[in-house]
Amino acid sequence: MSYQISIIIEKDEDGYYAYCPQLEGCQSQGDTIEEVKKNIQEAIELYLSTLSEQEKKTLLNQEILTMSIEVNVA
Repeated sequence: MSYQISIIIEKDEDGYYAYCPQLEGCQSQGDTIEEVKKNIQEAIELYLSTLSEQEKKTLLNQEILTMSIEVNVA
């Protein structure tokens, strides 16, 4: 079975950090964007393998919205 899961990727001084808001504690890192994407996918797959079907249904039905806004600071 496949799922659509939201991930957030942030760049910092050590590389990239990714986490999944729907799956508390599911996170990973990598030196490149490609590496962090591969690593977070593996982390998600492992995380999901520990859940019951009901837990998956509950967690993965959460709606995650992301957006960017422009903020002016005086």
